Amino acid sequence: MKIFTWPVVAGAALGIIAPLLTYEGNPGNMGFCAACFLRDTSGALGLHRAAPLQYIRPELIGLVFGALISALFAKEFKPRASSAPITRILLGFFAMLGALIFLGCPWRAFLRLGGGDLTAIVGIAGLFAGVLGGIFFANRGFSLGKVTEQSQSSGWIPILFVLTLFIFLITKFSFGENLPIFFSEKGPAAQHANLWLSLGGGIIIGILMQKSRFCSIGAFRNFVLFRDPHLLNGVLALILFTIVTNLALGQFHLGFEKQPLAHNDYIWNFFAMALCGLCFSLAGGCPGKQLVHLGEGDNDSALFILGMLLGAAAAHNFSLAASGAGVSQFTPYVVIIGFVFCIYVGLTNKVKA
Repeated sequence: MKIFTWPVVAGAALGIIAPLLTYEGNPGNMGFCAACFLRDTSGALGLHRAAPLQYIRPELIGLVFGALISALFAKEFKPRASSAPITRILLGFFAMLGALIFLGCPWRAFLRLGGGDLTAIVGIAGLFAGVLGGIFFANRGFSLGKVTEQSQSSGWIPILFVLTLFIFLITKFSFGENLPIFFSEKGPAAQHANLWLSLGGGIIIGILMQKSRFCSIGAFRNFVLFRDPHLLNGVLALILFTIVTNLALGQFHLGFEKQPLAHNDYIWNFFAMALCGLCFSLAGGCPGKQLVHLGEGDNDSALFILGMLLGAAAAHNFSLAASGAGVSQFTPYVVIIGFVFCIYVGLTNKVKA
């Protein structure tokens, strides 16, 4: 069996770079979290006004740029889209709500585990359960429509938006206190590594993720359906290299208590990540993969990311997100509504004969 495959290399790179970014200033066990960083970016754009959570994260910009570079080099920049735009936005919306209840995307779940945070195990189990739900619907003909080729210009529009974010970031573009763009002065978003180090790390990861087709959701799905460990080996490499890097940097803290930016409401950790797993499965990939696809010109992924930005806004404007102290009083309602929506989507969108 070949060990050093592209998914293993990509997972190992993320497992090394993310803890290094934490060591250089990113929040604990959050060296690279697509959901948390989209939340911060949403706040920087003024979509929510949680003052500690406002920063345009250069890691995400680098991830998209890295995927773009890799796609152009491999002649895989192919603008495309299918159908059901509102559905895709809402899947991203509920995926973000689930992620902000668990406090992390799939990448961060593995990074948390690699930092010694055992509360992540319940979230990963929930993620797996959500993927099983996605497989259930896929086996019954679920589809959001056939992907078709789009004009080159349509694929570049999301890239130009990301480029605009980069300009805002490096110029500290601001309209004052009452209008965006915002940058936190304290809190998790104010904790960040050097801008250029973060951007460079994101570019490296973007290149490797695009080249490897790395996807947490695909890893579970392919192993369950086909007993194919190709992508799953990448996830295992991610966890292993995160553990080794954190041990080398003195950042490994094993246990359930007092973990950075985590809580111990295990039931909601499980169900929140199950909701994420189901949303990601129905939409075709985790947020990291969606950002990589955005760099390839995929407009479906752009809609999903837009939904996540809006979900982050709703989570903090309406007190739906969890914190280190636990979940909010609205958590059960959010999760139930999310599951009802996903079940409706899974049952009503079929491949046409």
